[in-house]
Amino acid sequence: MFEIQEFKEINSEIDLIFLTNIAKESALIGNEILIKNYNKIQTITSKGRKGDLVTNVDLEVEEKIKEYLTIKTPEISIHAEESGKLIKTSELTWCIDPLDGTTNYSHGYPFFGTSIGLLYKNNPILGAISVPYLNELYSACIGKGSYCNDKKLMVSDANSLIDSLLVTGFAYDRFDTEDNNYAEFCYLTHKTRGVRRGGAAAVDLAFVASGKVDGYWERGLEIWDLAAGAIIVKEAGGAVSDYPNGEFNLSSGRILACSPRLEEELKMELSKVTPLNKQLYT
Repeated sequence: MFEIQEFKEINSEIDLIFLTNIAKESALIGNEILIKNYNKIQTITSKGRKGDLVTNVDLEVEEKIKEYLTIKTPEISIHAEESGKLIKTSELTWCIDPLDGTTNYSHGYPFFGTSIGLLYKNNPILGAISVPYLNELYSACIGKGSYCNDKKLMVSDANSLIDSLLVTGFAYDRFDTEDNNYAEFCYLTHKTRGVRRGGAAAVDLAFVASGKVDGYWERGLEIWDLAAGAIIVKEAGGAVSDYPNGEFNLSSGRILACSPRLEEELKMELSKVTPLNKQLYT
C-alpha cells in the first residue's frame, strides 16, 4: 500500500474528499436496497463453485452503484464482482462488492454489507463499507483517518494473542485444497480468547478498524473483498500485510490486519501452522 507522502508525490490532482463522498453515497445505495429486500430474495443461483452464490439483490445493487459511479465519475474504471471490468483511461479503479456475505443474506443471517473501494495503480486509497443491519457506514481516505458514521476510528491496543479476539474466514476453494485455513482456525482458537467466522470479509475488516476485534487473517480473497477494508484498517492505525510474511499485495488474495502491537506475534504463530490432512474431515 502507498505511504501518504509517496501518494502525494505521485498524484496531487485527485480530489480525494469528493471521491470519498462518492464512495460513501455508493455504499448507501447498497444499504437501501439490501434492507428493502431483506428476507425477500426472489432468486438464488450458484456461480459454479460450491457455496458461491449470487442473488437478484446482488445484481440489483451492483447495477445501481455502477449507474451512479458512471454518472459521477465517468472517467474512472470499474471492477465489479458480478459484472467484471469496465476499463477507462484513468489510473483509478472503483472496486465494487455489492453484497459481501451473500450466503448470510440469503439465509436471513444479518452479517453482510456493501463495499466500495478506490484503487490508484492497484493500491487502495479510499473506501466505504456499509453494514446496514447495524446502521454503520465505515469510510477512510489516505491521510485523512477512518470513520464509522461520524466517529473517528482507532484499532484496538491489544498486544498479546492470549488477550485477543480474532476473526477469519474460509475461501470457496476450501473444498479443493488443504491450504484452507482450517488448521490456522483451530490453532489460534487455543491461543486467543476466541476466533470468530463472520462470513463477510469487508465487514470483518471494518470491525478490525473499529476495535471490535483485534485481528483478522484470511486467504483466497478477491480484490473487491479487500479494496475498501484494507485502507479503512490502515487509516485507523492498523497493521495491514500479507502472512505469514511479506507486505500487503492486493492481488495475492491474502491479508493480515490487526493491532500493530499484535502483528509480530500473530505472524509468528501463523507461520508455525501446517495444513490439516484432508482425510481428517472428508
